[in-house]
Amino acid sequence: MKKNSKEAIIQAAISLFNTKGFHATSIRDISTKANVNVANIAYYFENKHGLLEYCLTSFFEQYLTEIEAAMDILEEDPIACLKKVSKNILSFQCNNIHFTRFILREMSIDSQVVREIMSTYYVKEKYFLKKILEKGMQKKVMKPHSMAYLMIQFKGMLTMPFLNTQYVTEVLHVFPHERFFEEKYLQEIYQWIDGVLGLNAFITEKKAVNR
Repeated sequence: MKKNSKEAIIQAAISLFNTKGFHATSIRDISTKANVNVANIAYYFENKHGLLEYCLTSFFEQYLTEIEAAMDILEEDPIACLKKVSKNILSFQCNNIHFTRFILREMSIDSQVVREIMSTYYVKEKYFLKKILEKGMQKKVMKPHSMAYLMIQFKGMLTMPFLNTQYVTEVLHVFPHERFFEEKYLQEIYQWIDGVLGLNAFITEKKAVNR
């Protein structure tokens, strides 16, 4: 058994699931691309669904780690904390673009494993984001907003370029795999945070309306 056969299987699966889709990819396809015996896949993951579950869990554990890494500055500055969360998530997704595309597509399908992920990892993500927003409003550095709709907008910005890559590249001519994209798009997210959430922008808007 190859020393790195498990990692080779994972990388082959991510590549094939991303290009061919989960259902169109066979165990034989994965073993051929990974250059391992089919028995190796059964040894590590039992079957293709076990491999899928492993990929989902691995992705979201790393994803949550990136969010948690930003929480150390929450008490000091909730706005900066949310920006750090944005930077960490965007960097993680750009550095794992094929993995991200495959996972986000899979999460759009109603299945038992997806519901389990939502009831665990997405609930944890909601907890962290809600904590940031509540702290920002409590400290009066963020405008009062509906939590649910803010999260929809925030997650929409972070997922859209990866979930709809064909539209982004072919229609908008924006290329998420390029380094420039990460730098430019992060600034766009920061502008949304400052403009939509920032209290200073809120005060400016009120003054303009009252003139």
